[in-house]
Amino acid sequence: MAKGKIKVTTENIFPIIKKFLYSDHEIFLRELIANATDATKKLGALSSKGDFKGDAGDTTIEITVDKKAKTLTVKDRGVGMTEEEDKKYINQIAFSGAEEFVDKFKDQEDAAGIIGKFGLGFYSSFMVAERVEIITKSYLDETAVVWECDGSPEFSLKDHKKEDRGTEIVLHIAEDSTEFLEEARIKTLLDKYCKFMPVAIKFGQKSEWIDNKKGKKDKDGNVEKEEIKVDNIVNNPSPAWTKSPSSLKDEDYNNFYKELYPMNFEDPLFHIHLNVDYPFNLTGILYFPKISANMEVQKDKIKLFSKQVFITDSVEGIVPDFLTLLHGVIDSPDIPLNVSRSYLQADGAVKKIASHISKKVSDKLEELFKKDRADFESKWDDIKIFIEYGMLSDEKFAERAAKFALYKTTDGKYYTIEELTKKITPAQKDKDDKLVYLYTNDAEGQHSFVSAATAKGYEVMIMDTHLSAHLVGKLEQTQENSVFTRVDADTIDKLINKDETIPSKLSEKDEEKLKPVIEEVMSKEKFSVQFESMSETDQPMTIVQPEFMRRMKDMSAVGGGGMNMFGGAMPDTYNLVVNTNHPLISKILKEKDEKKQAEITKRAADLALLSQNMLKGEELTKFINQSIELI
Repeated sequence: MAKGKIKVTTENIFPIIKKFLYSDHEIFLRELIANATDATKKLGALSSKGDFKGDAGDTTIEITVDKKAKTLTVKDRGVGMTEEEDKKYINQIAFSGAEEFVDKFKDQEDAAGIIGKFGLGFYSSFMVAERVEIITKSYLDETAVVWECDGSPEFSLKDHKKEDRGTEIVLHIAEDSTEFLEEARIKTLLDKYCKFMPVAIKFGQKSEWIDNKKGKKDKDGNVEKEEIKVDNIVNNPSPAWTKSPSSLKDEDYNNFYKELYPMNFEDPLFHIHLNVDYPFNLTGILYFPKISANMEVQKDKIKLFSKQVFITDSVEGIVPDFLTLLHGVIDSPDIPLNVSRSYLQADGAVKKIASHISKKVSDKLEELFKKDRADFESKWDDIKIFIEYGMLSDEKFAERAAKFALYKTTDGKYYTIEELTKKITPAQKDKDDKLVYLYTNDAEGQHSFVSAATAKGYEVMIMDTHLSAHLVGKLEQTQENSVFTRVDADTIDKLINKDETIPSKLSEKDEEKLKPVIEEVMSKEKFSVQFESMSETDQPMTIVQPEFMRRMKDMSAVGGGGMNMFGGAMPDTYNLVVNTNHPLISKILKEKDEKKQAEITKRAADLALLSQNMLKGEELTKFINQSIELI
C-alpha cells in the first residue's frame, strides 16, 4: 500500500480556477462521463494503431445509483490506468492526460475525438461527494489499483482485485447533495448533458414488450406480448449532425428535430446542415421554426456542444442575436468545454465561429431562394421576422440579405428590393425626383388608403411585423434618394406629391368660417384640421397620421425609438384633412341651421374615423343606428 500527497503547484492551479470553477454542481456528472468517454475513445485509437490487440467487447459506459450505500458510480471499459498513470494523471492536478495522448497519437482519427483533459474535470466530483474512489485496471493487464481521497490533499493508493479492464469512479455522496441519489434527478442530468455523447451510456433497465416466445395467442388470435427487461441506453452516440448531409433525407432531419424537442409537434420549415473544416472545425444543424409576427419565441433552443458534449443552451451573446430565434445544435472542438457564458462570449474562437455561422446561414438562404423561389416565397411569411431581425442587428447579414429578402405587396406578389425598385420607378417618383415606397402595416384596416393608392397604379408593400418601423428606416439609409411612407400618412395626392394642383371650390374665407365648426364637433378628439383641394370623388374628410410621428411611435412601442422625448408612450398626432371640393363640405358650409350643420359635420367626421378604425364603442353604435335611420 502506498500513501502520499496530491501535488498542487502554482504553475497549474490558476488555469484550473479560470477554466473549471463551475457555478453549477450538477456539472460533475458531465465531467465524469466525458472522462469515461475519453478513456473509451483512447482504446479505439490504440486498437486502430495496433497497440491494443485484444477484444474491446462491450464498451458501454454504465451509471449506477445505490441509494442505501449513498453512492453514485460511473463505470467504463476504456483503457484504464496503471498505478503510475493514476499517480500521474490524478494526483498532479491539471496534468493533461488526454492532451498528452492526443499529441502522441495525433495522426489517428479516433484520437481527435477525445473530449477533455482527464484529471481536471474529475475533481468537480468533490463538489457533491465527501469521498471518492477510483478503481481502475489498465488495458496493459497490470494489477488493478484503487485510489481514494476525501477531498483533502491526502490520498491512498493500493492494489485491488478488479479483473476487467476500465475504470469505476465511486462517489460517496455528501449529506448536502443527496439529490444526486435520486434516479429522476440523474435521468434529467443525463438527458441534458449526455444525450448525444459518442459512446453508449447505460442507466438501469427499461421494459420492452415482445411476442410471447411460446406463441401463445389471445382470444382474438393475436400472439400475446410478454415483458422483458433491456439495458436503458440514454443517449444517441451518432446524432444526425455527425453524419454526412448526403446520407440524410428530410425525414431524417425531421426525426432528429423531434429527438431534440420531443414536445414540439410542428415540423420545422427547413434546415441548414453546417459542416466546416476550415478555418476551424464546426458541425451542426440549424432549424427554422415557424415564428409568429410578435416574436413570442424562446431563445434557448440552440444547444452548444464540444465534441458531442453539451455545454450550454444559453447562447445569447455567443452566436449572433438574431440566430437565437433558430433551433438546433452547434458543435465545435474549438469551443472551450466551459459552462461560463461570459467566458465563452470573450473567447476569440467563439467570436469567429459566430461570424462564420451568420455567413453560412445567409449563404443557405440565398441558395434556397435561387433553387426554388416558389417554395421560398411560400415560407416567407413564416421566416420574414427572422430575416428582418438579422438585417437590423447584423450589418454583414443585411448586405447579404439584399439578394434574397422579399417584400410582399398587397396584390400578393413578392419582390426583392432591387426588383421592387425597378417596378415602381416609373410611377412613384415625386416632384423632386425622389422615389416613394408606399407600405401598409394593416392591409385590411387601411383598406381605403390602399385602394386609393392602387387605383393610381401604385404598388403598396405589406410591412406588418413589430420590426417593420425600424426596417423602413434602415431601408431608407440603403436606398438612395428614396423615402418610405405609409399609405395613411397623407392624402393620396400628397403621398407622392407630383405638384399637380386641383382648383378649390372654397375660398380662404370659406375655410376660416368652416374650421371652427369642424373643431367644435371634434373637440373631444385631438386633431389638427387642414384643408386640401382634392378630387370630388375622394372622401369628404380623411384622417391621416404624419409619417415621422407615426413611425417614431411604432419604433418606441418595440424599443429603440432613439428619441423618445416624451419619456413614455409616444402621443398620437393626427391630421383631419377636409376635401374642399367634395359636395358634402359645400353643403356643411351653406347650412344655416347650426344644429343640422353640426350633425352633418359629425357624420362626415365619423366616416373618416371609421375608415381609420378609430370609431369604436358607443360612438360606433350611434353611427350605425343613425345610418339605419337614414336608410
